[in-house]
Amino acid sequence: MVNVFFLGLISFFTDISTEMVYPLIPLYLTATLGATPALIGVIEGIAESVAGLMKVYGGYISDKLKKRKMVAFIGYSSGVLYKFALLLAGSWAGILIARIIDRTGKGIRVAPRNALVSESADKKHLGRAFGLHKTLDTAGAALGILITYFFLSNLTGDINFNRIFLISLIPAFIGLSMFAFVKEKKQAAPKPAERISIKFLFQSFKTLDRRLKLYLLVALLFTLGNSSKTFLLLKSSALGYSDSAVVFLYFVYNASAAVMAVPFGGLSDRVGRKKLLVAGYLVFAIAYFGFAFAADRSIIAVSFVLYGVHAAMIVGVERAFITEIAPQELLGTMYGLHATIVGVALLPASVVTGFLWVTFGPVVPFVYGACLSLAAAIILLLFLNHPVSKQP
Repeated sequence: MVNVFFLGLISFFTDISTEMVYPLIPLYLTATLGATPALIGVIEGIAESVAGLMKVYGGYISDKLKKRKMVAFIGYSSGVLYKFALLLAGSWAGILIARIIDRTGKGIRVAPRNALVSESADKKHLGRAFGLHKTLDTAGAALGILITYFFLSNLTGDINFNRIFLISLIPAFIGLSMFAFVKEKKQAAPKPAERISIKFLFQSFKTLDRRLKLYLLVALLFTLGNSSKTFLLLKSSALGYSDSAVVFLYFVYNASAAVMAVPFGGLSDRVGRKKLLVAGYLVFAIAYFGFAFAADRSIIAVSFVLYGVHAAMIVGVERAFITEIAPQELLGTMYGLHATIVGVALLPASVVTGFLWVTFGPVVPFVYGACLSLAAAIILLLFLNHPVSKQP
């Protein structure tokens, strides 16, 4: 678990840097650059989809080269380039380029990092290991948001965006330095006949575990209704929250996810992954119905907490689930494939959400997302008939 801890610290410091900036993006786009919710949806959708396309590639390369640490390091390094791109951006197009840089790096690093966590963990406690990583990851995000909230709440004038972008570089460099403490297990190079190739991948996909194919389909369906978190921030702002309060709500989401990730991960080790995944989708639906019909700001606050609980129930648990049923020689690729499906689906999800918001108002897009999440829960409940065996 020592390796898992240091991988978690890398995510901790990287997310401090990332989340110091992320909640400011919609504010910067709307208040300074005059962007509409529909344009924000396009920007976020394109950025996330580019990342999604890179995720399967990052996993494939880490499987092929057997050098997960190096591939992950390259992906995390993009966080530094992202901040410099933000400093140079003077239009929504510049922000789009910066977001693509950031999400591309995330796409490259996700699969090899998850594979490193899996290979470093006790197989009887996969859920707890991924829960620990998720806790450190979201704790860093929460701290980054809290730092930005501190800056905003003590402002006497306009937001100095560039100042915050510069400060966010500090934790990004600290995160990269943590790679010095990560140990990678040496893996024997595959025999020539077993080398991973595109042909080998297509042949392997045909024989994938039925449960994995089903879950990839469910993840696609769910993500089509799970648009960018930017819309949650816009909804909060529309209900009268100040800029600093919007940032604090985003902190609440990350804090609740961080607190609950390890307990839910450990619970999935005992009761099985299916129950946690189904429950997580149900909690998401409740949260989105809250965002849709909130008549006052207290409902929004509760919805952010539930949104964080959903993340704690899903993210680490689904990674443990994939670990248990994916071919081990393609573990990184399968993490990447799952992340790619999710990332690519975020483009239509965000575009549709932006369109529904502009056309019908903010209620309809959240109801749409909640209904797709309910559908995902029902499919898992009815058709995932052979859950992974519970660990002793």
